Amino acid sequence: MEPESPREPPPQEGSCPPGERPPSALGQSLSQIVHRLTSQEPRRGKARSAALEDLSALIEATECDELLEGGGTWRRGMPEVLGQVARALEKYAAPPREQEGRRRADCEVAEKAAAVGLLFLKVLGRMEAAKSSLVGPTWTAGLRHSAAPIYVFALTHSLEHPWTSPGSREVAGEVLSVLLRVTPCASVAGFLHGEHEDEKGRFTAVMELLKRDLNKESWKNNPATKHVFSWSLQQVTRPWLSQHLETVLPPSLLISDDYQTENKILGVRCLHHIVLNVAVLLCLLDLFPILEKALQWKGGAARPTTHCDEVLQLILTHMEPEHRLLLRRTYARNLPAFVKRLGILTVRHLKRLERIIIGYLEVYDGPEEEARLKILETLKLLMQYAWPRVPCRLVVLLKALLKLICDVARDPNLTPEPVKSALLEEATECLILLNHCSQGQVKDLLVKILQSCEDSKVVNCIRKVQQVSEGTSYNGT
Repeated sequence: MEPESPREPPPQEGSCPPGERPPSALGQSLSQIVHRLTSQEPRRGKARSAALEDLSALIEATECDELLEGGGTWRRGMPEVLGQVARALEKYAAPPREQEGRRRADCEVAEKAAAVGLLFLKVLGRMEAAKSSLVGPTWTAGLRHSAAPIYVFALTHSLEHPWTSPGSREVAGEVLSVLLRVTPCASVAGFLHGEHEDEKGRFTAVMELLKRDLNKESWKNNPATKHVFSWSLQQVTRPWLSQHLETVLPPSLLISDDYQTENKILGVRCLHHIVLNVAVLLCLLDLFPILEKALQWKGGAARPTTHCDEVLQLILTHMEPEHRLLLRRTYARNLPAFVKRLGILTVRHLKRLERIIIGYLEVYDGPEEEARLKILETLKLLMQYAWPRVPCRLVVLLKALLKLICDVARDPNLTPEPVKSALLEEATECLILLNHCSQGQVKDLLVKILQSCEDSKVVNCIRKVQQVSEGTSYNGT
């Protein structure tokens, strides 16, 4: 039978630095309890249970002001110590690594969670009482340090999982309800991202706490972590999620890349939520290299089609017959990014891209001309990446560009002058690239136009092409 462990002295890290006033008796007691809960020594089960009992008695015997203020005698103050206690309790009740024959371990976890939940309810009860008796910043400081670990605990044990029981789920659910009431927040979503768009929520603190168990080496150590992360992620939507993209994308990819189907599905759900609530195209293009890593070309056979190919093909299918200007602008705005991502492989889509480019250049797009400007950008990229296929399309592209230049130059008042200038400049750069790809043929074809054209803007564009082409060598591109 294991003897009852005597009270250990506070850990070395809890001693006060030189020149700093020592912690209060309450601070010493709490630090001592944290040490007993987190000690890695074997056969400490009873000692940890005794620590929970001591903590419960300490909370009941301590007045609200002493429990939540306590900053006058110790520079770190009681809020930080309460945060340490909350983190230690959350870790103490966490389920162990998944393994066979763990039914007994799950029962033990549920019992621990029920006991820890009752302690959290006592702490939250003290904070709720303090709201009416203490100055605001005092009790809110304690809540700020404790809220994230209490939330992680509540979510770990309030949903139905192998390590929970009806009793532990009920207590954890009550902890979550009281936490939202104390905060105060109307919902978990409000707790995480803030009740208003300009309000800072607690999602950053929660992710900081989960981060220790969301890396490649440790994410399976705690089977609850992936579920807490996934469920919390689903609560954070646009516009709040964008600022957390760098934090939430790596663990989502990590989970989706696992060999277990359950984890793959969970990770894909996370990725789907991110795509729906962050800038979709940029997010997709960042995800494609990860999703396509198994499709790396090894030479010999034709390159396999990729997710990027499939998405571009879908976009082009909708782009070609589209007549609504708003959708045409949206499609055109995203096209250059796909050409950049595919590079030389854009030749797979060249015929359809050619038809879309010519068709979109013919249609006036409103005062800002966003669609036509993006189509010109796409054409420049296309000629840079797929230049060997450009000469056979010389006449078609040249006619489309010259028609655009003439239309813009003769436009009396529909388009603002800065937009006209931008269109003419982009079209001229396309002509220069087209001339280079065709080894000077454009320059020769423009000579007759220059002799007969009277429009100064058109003449200026043609002369720029000729000036850039002077002395250019076309022995290779």
